[in-house]
Parts: sequence; structure tokens; C-alpha cells
Amino acid sequence: MELLVTTDWLANELGASDLRIVDATKFLPDAGRNPQAEYEAGHIPGAVFMDLADLTDSNSDIENMLPPAEKFASRMQSLGLGDGSRIVIYDDSPLKSAARAWWMLTIFGAHEVAILDGGIAKWKAEGRALETGKEALRHRHFTVWKDDKDVRTKADMLANLHSKDEQVVDARPADRFSGETPDPRGNLASGHIPGSVNIPHSQFFNDDGTWKSADDVKAVFDGAGVDLGKPVVTTCGSGMTAAVVSFAAALAGGDKLALYDGSWAEWGADADTPKATA
Repeated sequence: MELLVTTDWLANELGASDLRIVDATKFLPDAGRNPQAEYEAGHIPGAVFMDLADLTDSNSDIENMLPPAEKFASRMQSLGLGDGSRIVIYDDSPLKSAARAWWMLTIFGAHEVAILDGGIAKWKAEGRALETGKEALRHRHFTVWKDDKDVRTKADMLANLHSKDEQVVDARPADRFSGETPDPRGNLASGHIPGSVNIPHSQFFNDDGTWKSADDVKAVFDGAGVDLGKPVVTTCGSGMTAAVVSFAAALAGGDKLALYDGSWAEWGADADTPKATA
């Protein structure tokens, strides 16, 4: 299965015994939208709802950190996502939150995970079938293992300031990266990690919400001076859109990829971390 699948491909695969479809829509708190209610009002047949707001470390003071492995495994089993499943994820969010679900599933050991190109918006635009309500779920065993080599901590990022072994790509909008616009959380400093480059996650999409081609995605990285043949670490506000950049890099052939899970929510809250502006 490819990293990115089309609506035609998914429509032809509906009903396959090993296929699992996941709605991983998440919105910012001020969006005024309820992702679970929207899922229940209409979703791709057979899709289950993955609550990304719940898939965090509730013991951490930092927003949106990866959950413990046992919590993740429990949630996946309750969604019927088990060993041997082919998992296709979609969303209907400007955050492109399916990428966060893709990243977490990959980190925790799922082998075949794809994102639906264009999400449910494209599915609906094509007049394809929808179901309402909740799906009847059958628990399946999910063997979890965590690949920490693809997750970066604040200590790792501080060390990289000196070693410069890894390129750091920030997915936030340009005005937040530069510090021109204050962070919306209000309690964080403005600016970015010194030495990082800015590629807003929206640059990887066409006007209709589909992903740009692999060549065009690579051209975005090239234009920012990012060499996908070398290690890349992605970051953003809270680890959400950083996963979009990670997926984009994988789509364009990058294979030395990591994500700074604490992102600006952690870095910007620490008075001792260096910050750059402009």
C-alpha cells in the first residue's frame, strides 16, 4: 500500500477484511467544530473515529505529547485496529490532522498506514456513499513498540544547536515563525528555534486540498534549502502540523525523519531556551 491513496483506490477496497478506515479529524479549540459529532453525521463507510485529543500523555504538562505505549495500544485495540491491518486515515481539518495519526501509528509499530488524498472533502465532492452514527467495533490485538529514534526531546534539540547534525523544519505560519505575530497560547515566547527553517504545512497542498505530487513536494523542500538526503527534524506549535511536514518528507523520499514532540509548546515556554526572530 502506498503512503498516499486515492478515493478511487479506497472505494475499490471497501469491504476488504484487512482494511481499516480511520477518521482522525481534530480542530483547534476555538474552531467551533466538534469532530466526533461531524463524524457521526457522515463518515466513509466502515470508518472509526480516532480521538486525537485523547491520544496524549495526560501526565505531561506539555500540550499534545505522545501517550504512553500501553494507552495507545488500548485505544487502537478498542478501535479494531490490529496486527496485520491496512490502515487508511483521513480528516476534514485545516490542520491536516490525519498526518499526526499516521505518525503516531508508525511510531508505535503499525506497518501499513496510508493517508487518503483529499480526505473526506474529496470523497463527498465525488458523491460517494456515507454512513452515519457509530460503527460496531470488534477489539483486535495491537502489538505496540515505540521507535524513540524518530522522536526528539528538548535536550536533543539543544544538543543539535551545537552539532547541527539535523536540519530543523518548522511547520507554523510564517508570521508566528518570525515572531511578528505572538503565539496564540499567550504564555509562550515568540519566534523560532535558532537555525530552523520555515515551511508552513499548507505549502504541500493544492487548492482543492489534495497533496502536491512527490516532485512538487520535493521542490518545496529544495526551495527552503532542505536536503531530504540528510536528517530532518520537524516541529510546529504542538507536534500536530509538524507531522504534516514529516509525511511530506516521506512522500518525497526522505527517510531520516524525526519529530520534536514538545515543539514550541515546550520550547517557547522555557525561559532558558534560545529563541530567534525575523
